Amino acid sequence: MDKRKKATLRLENGTVMQGFSFGYDASCDGEVVFSTAMVGYPESLTDPSYSGQILCVTYPLIGNYGVPLEGPDEMGISRNFESENIWVRGLIISDYSFRYSHWDAVKSLDQWLKEQKIPGIYGIDTRALTQILRENGSMLGMIVQEGEDKHFPVDDPNLENQIAYVSCKEPITYGSGDKRVVMVDCGVKHNILRCFVERGVELVRVPWNFDFNSIEYDGLFISNGPGNPAFCGITVENLRRAMAKEKPIFGICMGNQLLARAAGASTFKLKYGHRSHNQPVRMADSNRCFITSQNHGYAVDDKTLGRDWEPWFVNMNDGTNEGIRHKSKPFCSVQFHPEASSGPTDTQFLFDDFIAKL
Repeated sequence: MDKRKKATLRLENGTVMQGFSFGYDASCDGEVVFSTAMVGYPESLTDPSYSGQILCVTYPLIGNYGVPLEGPDEMGISRNFESENIWVRGLIISDYSFRYSHWDAVKSLDQWLKEQKIPGIYGIDTRALTQILRENGSMLGMIVQEGEDKHFPVDDPNLENQIAYVSCKEPITYGSGDKRVVMVDCGVKHNILRCFVERGVELVRVPWNFDFNSIEYDGLFISNGPGNPAFCGITVENLRRAMAKEKPIFGICMGNQLLARAAGASTFKLKYGHRSHNQPVRMADSNRCFITSQNHGYAVDDKTLGRDWEPWFVNMNDGTNEGIRHKSKPFCSVQFHPEASSGPTDTQFLFDDFIAKL
């Protein structure tokens, strides 16, 4: 007799898929999105940019290498994860590996999800689900446990300030060095912290709505983060004031969108976003191409950039913006993740370029 507990995935367009429950025994709802990354589920689940979302992982084998040790390293940065906890609201996979094997693993994915109170569902045809999301766009959905009664409508996380939810609440300092970089935390991945500290700078991590113009710094960095950049009017206004100082500014992901909005450009929601390790981007006015890791649902509208700004990178799949830069001042940002944990590290040189300007 099959003792697996059944669960149901429901989408707001009426799609219903049957599967089985693992992880935390509860129902959940959120925006259903997909990622085509083949590895890195511990990093993805702890990426704050997934706040408010139910993640569908298209790679069929999940859980086979377990979950590594939690806790900070000697720099105060998460040892193996991208933040201190899981941020997805739920996880959708095809085949769950009940037995894991890896020298660094200390627990199963199922156990970790239970500890973090995150529901999961397996036995779903994730390829069919991804096709639905590609054709119809990301949409609200829910994982419903057998015996529970949960129906639409549900709250749309895109109508909430997810950045305020994931950002740090007080300033935090990491590392030491001759140069100080202030990092605006919109939901920063911890490998970004590591990329700065390992390069010998003092990094001051501040909340998304912190007035960073009130403190001294050599450079300003705006991190990745979840949701709609339109909620960050305070951050945008602080960025506009910072640009008057003409000190170097660099942004990643949400940082690209916020810098663009500070420059007067607009942003828009993508149909289903970019969430993968294999997004090809090309540097503008060149034949230099890079494979990048990405996780975002909004993008910058190139057409609204002012004449003092220009696109820096472009996505080779759909032509959307992948970075901007000022034509004469040291302000630039990228939509992809140069630190790429997990994923390719082809563009980590961008950290070196930024630090060289300080």
